[in-house]
Amino acid sequence: MPELPDRAPSRATIPGPRRAAGSTTGGPGPTVTFLGHAGLSVETSAFRLVCDPWFDSAGANLGSWHQYPRNDHLDLEPLKQADWIAVTHEHLDHFDPWFLAQLPSTARVLIPRYAAAGFRRRIEQAGVYTIVELAPWQPFPLDDRGSWITAIPEVSPMWHDAAFLIVTDGFSVLNCNDAKLTPAQTRRAKHMAGGALSLMALQASRAAWHPMAYDHYSSDEVRQIAWEKKLSKLRAVARLVEATEPELAVPFAGPPCFLDPELRAYNWVLGPGAEGAYTDPEEARAWLSRRLPRQRWEVFRPGDRTDLSDGTVTRDPVSSSFRAADRETYLARYADDRASALAAVAESCPQPGPELRALFTEHFEHLGRLSKHFNSRIDMTVRFTVGGPHGGEWDVVLNHDGVAVGEALTDKPSYHLTVDGRWLLPVLTGELSWEALLLSLRVRFHRDPDVYNDYLIGLLKHADAQALKAVEKYDTAQDSEERITVRDSGGRAFEINRYCPHAGEDLAVGAVVEDQRLTCLRHNFTFDLATGQCLNARSPQLAVRRVPTPDPS
Repeated sequence: MPELPDRAPSRATIPGPRRAAGSTTGGPGPTVTFLGHAGLSVETSAFRLVCDPWFDSAGANLGSWHQYPRNDHLDLEPLKQADWIAVTHEHLDHFDPWFLAQLPSTARVLIPRYAAAGFRRRIEQAGVYTIVELAPWQPFPLDDRGSWITAIPEVSPMWHDAAFLIVTDGFSVLNCNDAKLTPAQTRRAKHMAGGALSLMALQASRAAWHPMAYDHYSSDEVRQIAWEKKLSKLRAVARLVEATEPELAVPFAGPPCFLDPELRAYNWVLGPGAEGAYTDPEEARAWLSRRLPRQRWEVFRPGDRTDLSDGTVTRDPVSSSFRAADRETYLARYADDRASALAAVAESCPQPGPELRALFTEHFEHLGRLSKHFNSRIDMTVRFTVGGPHGGEWDVVLNHDGVAVGEALTDKPSYHLTVDGRWLLPVLTGELSWEALLLSLRVRFHRDPDVYNDYLIGLLKHADAQALKAVEKYDTAQDSEERITVRDSGGRAFEINRYCPHAGEDLAVGAVVEDQRLTCLRHNFTFDLATGQCLNARSPQLAVRRVPTPDPS
């Protein structure tokens, strides 16, 4: 297994923090307290805003994911009384219904305005009465002293992820969390903040079930693919920070750990170095510091706090005792402490009865009626092997003709998912999203050919006609005229579309070329420069034209 490349030979002096442009006071500035995973609290003399708090002792995604390191020693009462609760998106390690259900009736929850109302409905189901949907890039006031927040969604509506930009008293926090922003977006955020970002927090560990949940890879292949995805993610983080130059950059938001006995084998993803599928924040900081040695980096654990005015850091005494080297002992104790919560998750998901087949058919027939555009892009048969007393082997065909659901509709399905009926039932009844089930790693995958189909996953995770229509509109409105020239490692020149045909990333700044392959860093889609074909996912072709090399004679 190759090591993560070290591209900077020496470490330069790290500049200290400075007050952002537009500051109006000379006293103490805002403080940011990290709450574990992607949670943070911004505190000023006028308000407290808590973002993406996740504290449910049952974890997330059917009891699969748990905070790592644990954060259950933090005092939740001040957080519940915050002036504002901001939740970026629907993933259950960011949107915690357990925490939201404990908020007072006066609580105000801020969420991004997405193309569909599903996220808002889930917030309402948690018992929240006052919800404010933030329009993209529009400042929303947080107090009467000029503080504000805005939401910055991903460019493509295929992903309902968004960053939050918080500006108060001349200081600014760009909380990118899971949103895959472009350099242009982060530069625009910096401009809106007055020309400087005090703190920029970025997810450095992918939330994914590939390749860990796939059966057709060897263990060596799993580790190789995981390493490549890890490196791609770190490169994407580095290019955003390099483009934006925040005062302080913080890799955060993962990875989770797995405490359920059925899933504990997946804790290999926490391994140090290049073997883990997810990236530990300390490992991310080490790699990123070598890549951008003049940038100031920091890693925070639950309860750690920094003052934006002078850069001082106060470490949480409990979190300070955490040692990654003691992982096995730590996880064993952690699992013992949460055994009752995990048992409650299992009890809440009993085996379904004979109605399971009808629910499955109804669910997929409904999905198949939502979008002809998605059906034609999926164009495959998906087989589900559903375990349990009332399970079976059921095929779903999605293509331009619509949808068909039945048994053995083909002898060669393109995707094959294996899942126990007890975990599938909450999805079929609408209590759980498909994405939460997939992230739980309680589903096993096989695909042949080994090509990712983004539209299949998009149909499952959105399951909403309005959301799918927004993606179709985006797909058909792409400007495919602008071209750029790239060179492969052999010096050969190729003229290509400037924007990725998959999700519109600007390839002039968001791609790397190795050998005769171009990889878009936003979602790790790789294209063959000779043919324009996507090599690792279902995607429209990249328009490519070989540029002749001038004859030196």
